[in-house]
Amino acid sequence: MASDIDIYKTQNFGNRLGFGEKAALLIVDFVNGFTDPAKFGGGNIQEAIDATVGLLAFCRERGVPVAHTRVIFADDAADANIMCMKVPSLTGLTEDAPDSQIVDELAPQAGEIVVRKRVPSAFFGTDLAPAFARMRVDTVMVAGCTTSGCVRASVLDAMCHGFRPVVISDCVGDRALGPHDANLFDMGQKYADIITSAEAIAALSGAVAAEAAE
Repeated sequence: MASDIDIYKTQNFGNRLGFGEKAALLIVDFVNGFTDPAKFGGGNIQEAIDATVGLLAFCRERGVPVAHTRVIFADDAADANIMCMKVPSLTGLTEDAPDSQIVDELAPQAGEIVVRKRVPSAFFGTDLAPAFARMRVDTVMVAGCTTSGCVRASVLDAMCHGFRPVVISDCVGDRALGPHDANLFDMGQKYADIITSAEAIAALSGAVAAEAAE
């Protein structure tokens, strides 16, 4: 009996995208509420935040564009949507709520994009895609949480907008490890490359060196 991976290989899934001419780093929803298992967190989310610190520092040092996302609803929940019907506590993520603030260790710096969204995808109903296009970005490295939710939605929409999605496996986390692992596998077969932060830094180092030599 063929294994799952054999079936994908036979059908020619899982081909590599590689990095294009210019990459950006997208950090999805690493906010305080997702560090607390009593609220939205748990699983390996804190470990993913810790791993993202080094990648973000490298990207800043090398001038790689950076974007962050936050889930933000109105104080009176007037803009609550279908997602809030499934998870009513999301309406507590308002502009000034402590849980909706990006974690201190990844706090945005001047010049970095901060996307406010009310749905899982960083691209749906936002100006992130045109912002990346203006910067001539063609590759989007994705960190954040949750792997099975807003990370996955953002990866799919990045691909739909014509960007090459690269999921940084140690920089994404989920409140449950089963969905985390399953979604990494599925995204890697269909929509994105899955690499570690060390591999991303190595790839970016080569791209930066090549650009400097031109």
